[in-house]
Amino acid sequence: MAAATIGVVGAGAMGAGIAQVAAVHGHPVLLADALPAAMARARTGHQKAMAREVDKGRLSREAADAVLARLTYVEGVSAELLAAFAPCDLVIEAIVEKLDAKQALLRTLEGIVAPAAILASNTSSLSIAALAGACTHKTRVVGVHFFNPAPVMPLVEIIPAISTAPDVTARATAYAAGWKKVTVLASDTPGFIVNRVARPFYGESLRLLEEGVADCATIDWALRTVGGFRMGPFELMDFIGHDVNFAVTRSVFDGMFHDPRYRPSLRQQRLLEAGWLGRKSGRGFYDYAEGAITPAPVEDPVLAQGIADRVLAMLVNEAVEAVHLGICTVADVELAMTTGVNYPRGLLAWGDEIGAATVLARLQALQYETGDDRYRPSVRLRRAVQAGVPLGDPRRYP
Repeated sequence: MAAATIGVVGAGAMGAGIAQVAAVHGHPVLLADALPAAMARARTGHQKAMAREVDKGRLSREAADAVLARLTYVEGVSAELLAAFAPCDLVIEAIVEKLDAKQALLRTLEGIVAPAAILASNTSSLSIAALAGACTHKTRVVGVHFFNPAPVMPLVEIIPAISTAPDVTARATAYAAGWKKVTVLASDTPGFIVNRVARPFYGESLRLLEEGVADCATIDWALRTVGGFRMGPFELMDFIGHDVNFAVTRSVFDGMFHDPRYRPSLRQQRLLEAGWLGRKSGRGFYDYAEGAITPAPVEDPVLAQGIADRVLAMLVNEAVEAVHLGICTVADVELAMTTGVNYPRGLLAWGDEIGAATVLARLQALQYETGDDRYRPSVRLRRAVQAGVPLGDPRRYP
C-alpha cells in the first residue's frame, strides 16, 4: 500500500522540519512557501540534514537520496499552485502565527484536497476552533503542534477543536505516532499544554528581575544549578527570540481574558520594542557582540534556593491547574513537559517531591505579601493537601 501524501505549507524552520520528518518516514511530501528565499533555505537544509545522516552512518547515501526524492517544492501559495496539494491525505499549515492568514489558507486548501483529507495547524497558541470556524467542513480541522527542531524534538501535541471529528483526531495521532513521535492530547485552550504550563518559567523569573531580587545571570545560574534546567530562563528567552516568546505570552494572556497568572512583562516588551530580540539580533538580556563580557552570577546558595523555590511553586501550580481544568491528563502533562521542553522531571512528581503542602504554603505567602492574584493556588492543589493525596494521583478528588 502506497504511503499517504503529506502536504506542508510554510517552509520556515518548523515547516521544513515537519516535511523532513514525513519524508524520512516514507511519505511523498509537498512543501510550499510564498517566499523563494525560505524555500531555498528549506531545500538546502534538507540536503545538509541528509548529508549529516550519511556522515553519521544513520542512512546510506541511497536512502538519503530517496528521502530527498520524496520532497517536492512548490514555489508559491496561490490557489493555482496549491492545486498540486490535491492528492494530499494530510496538510499541515506552518505559516506565520496570524489567525486571519491561517484561516484564509485553510479555506483555500479546503477547496483543493479530498473531502476525507485532514487539515492540520501547527499553531503554538491560536484557537483551533477559530481556525476550523473559517472552513465549511469544520470536522476535519485539528491542531498538530510540533516542537522546534521538529526532526529532533519527540513531542507532538494533538489538539482537537470542539468541532473536530473523533476519527480525525485519531488519524492525526496515528500519523504522528508513525513518525516515531510522542503524542499528548490537549484541549483547545490558549497555549495548549506546554506553552501554557511553561509560562511561569519565564514570567516569574521576569518578576524576580523586576523586583530586584537578582539579576539575569544569577537567576539563570540558580535555575540551572538548583533547579536542574538545561538553560536558565533569560538565556532561553534570548535563544528563542523575544519576538516569539513575548508573542506566545501575550497570546495566552489575551486568550485567558487577562488572567494575571499570564501577565506579560514590560521589561521584555521594551526589549522587543528596541529590536533586542536575543541571539538572532545580537542583543537581548545578554550582549552577544564579539568580545562582549558575559556577566557573572552571584553564586549565593541561599538566594539560588529561594529563586528556584519560587519559580518551581508557580510551575507546579500551573501543571496542577492544567489537570484540574481538564486541559490534559496527569500522564500527559508529565510527558509533555519532559519531552517538549526537556524539564528534568515531571512537574507533578516534582511537586510531590517538594511536598504539596510546601508548594501551597509558598504560593499563599506570595499571594498574601503581594496581593497579586497571579499566585492564587489551584483548587486541585488545595484539595490534594486537604485529602493527603499525591499531586500525581489521576483521580478527581473532591
